[in-house]
Amino acid sequence: MASFMLMEPTNQSFQELIGNGIKYQVPRFQRDYAWDRQQWEDLWADIETIADEQFHYMGYIVLQRKGQYDFEVIDGQQRLITLSLLILAAMKNIQNLINKNQEVDDNTQRLNVLKQRYIGSTNPISLKVDSKLSLNRNNSANFKSICANLDAPNRRGQTHTNKLINRCFKFFQEKKFGGSGQEIAEFIERVASGMIFTKIVVQDDLNAYKVFETLNARGVQLSTPDLLKNYIFSIVTKNNNVPDEELNELDETWSEIVSQLGESNFTDFIRYHHNFQASLSQKKELFSSVRKLANTPEKAYAYLRSLGNYAPVYASLLNPEDEWWASQDQDYRSAKKYLEGFALFNIKQPFTILMSAFFKFTADEFIKLVKYLYVLSIRYNVVCHFSPNEQESAYNQLAIKIDKQEFTRASHIKNSELFKKLYPSDEAFFNAFEFHKMPSRRSEKKIRFLLAEIETYLGHNTNYSKTTLEHICPYNADEQWDSYFGEGVNDIQDRLGNVILLDKDQLGRSSFADKKLAYINSRYPLAEKVASYDQWNLQSLNDYQSWLAKQAVETWRVSYE
Repeated sequence: MASFMLMEPTNQSFQELIGNGIKYQVPRFQRDYAWDRQQWEDLWADIETIADEQFHYMGYIVLQRKGQYDFEVIDGQQRLITLSLLILAAMKNIQNLINKNQEVDDNTQRLNVLKQRYIGSTNPISLKVDSKLSLNRNNSANFKSICANLDAPNRRGQTHTNKLINRCFKFFQEKKFGGSGQEIAEFIERVASGMIFTKIVVQDDLNAYKVFETLNARGVQLSTPDLLKNYIFSIVTKNNNVPDEELNELDETWSEIVSQLGESNFTDFIRYHHNFQASLSQKKELFSSVRKLANTPEKAYAYLRSLGNYAPVYASLLNPEDEWWASQDQDYRSAKKYLEGFALFNIKQPFTILMSAFFKFTADEFIKLVKYLYVLSIRYNVVCHFSPNEQESAYNQLAIKIDKQEFTRASHIKNSELFKKLYPSDEAFFNAFEFHKMPSRRSEKKIRFLLAEIETYLGHNTNYSKTTLEHICPYNADEQWDSYFGEGVNDIQDRLGNVILLDKDQLGRSSFADKKLAYINSRYPLAEKVASYDQWNLQSLNDYQSWLAKQAVETWRVSYE
């Protein structure tokens, strides 16, 4: 990580971060202040531990250097703002003592020292505070007012985010900091020196993005959407000719995109959205690739509009139950079954093709395309476990052809050399399926889905969610079953040929003869097929799973007749 940073990560207290004449600017388009009572209470609980432990770790803060003493806050603004409001609230308590004529000179002096150290200097003419911490365009004026007056502004028509800032200030104002100015000042110093951050400083946007990806990969969740937003909006406003009203609309659009997707899905969405417009980009190259798509105000506007159009499509591809589908043409409803398969097996690679096609294909052609990609995914990803890298490259090329309207029908995709090269042959699929295993305790839902698809192909329309999984040879076999399989009994329990679907599973470790009676009366074709064997041993299982593999070949087939 150090290779793309200006300096190594260092641990610093809030006191060290905010001192030495350093100023922090929350980028103009960074998200608004959003912490609420739950987070304030959590922070106060953390502060109360400092008395016993002296220190409390506050996590990473990512900064971008703009000058010798000037930094932009890439990640960590919610914590910096809240700690600043806490100190302002404590200072308000000292001001209250002054108002009550308690140690007026000493407390006035304390207040001035604390303001210089943690808040900023006051202009002697305007009395406005030159804050150490400057907030985004929506929060800046409100925060500066609290810094200057040690009071929450009481204005009409306040936005939700500024109401949160004011409530936060009042929340801490009511806490017990101490009975005297000295005790309150001691409290502030103890908290400021006890709250420890890991500070990371980067040189530019691209390096900041690499830091985010590196830390997110290590399980430290930083807000990638904020970083991309800062870049896109800075390009949009490059010529300073965008009125506030328009910026507010763009801000709302962005918030809607993030709320529809959730931060955990955001990066994948940006990548799949990018990959139907330009050459394949992996996560580590994504930010630099996106910058090429949106490097002028006009392109940045178009990019934002495109994100807004495709975010609901991507969110709904992820979730077959999404209410968005209800607002689409009735013809799209049959996509649900295929999308359930993608969701169940966590297959997202087809989404770049499906996003590209959604606005360019008719509903009928779109459904055909979903089906072809679903069949390919079951063969390629679920059963054969072939390389996803080769698949992503082919999908990228196919998606670009759709975006350029070189391909306008599902058959154009199906008949392309790119698709045919990926599509596992019947022989390859049969061979992979014939001895296929899936850990039934971890993958029960997935197995029920696959078997229900074969049942449906055989004419028994089956809803996998209303079935139960029956192990023919019980998962924990007794001596009776051991005699059929010997030492190999543990090797066959997770074979797809050793499980079937039933309405209810009450057979447990019953003998195969007893189970056969239940299978025959079950209405399930697979159970009936198993019941045709005289006994259940390795030979029967191999024969049955070979037959099952033949049904699978027909169940998941793209027809080329």
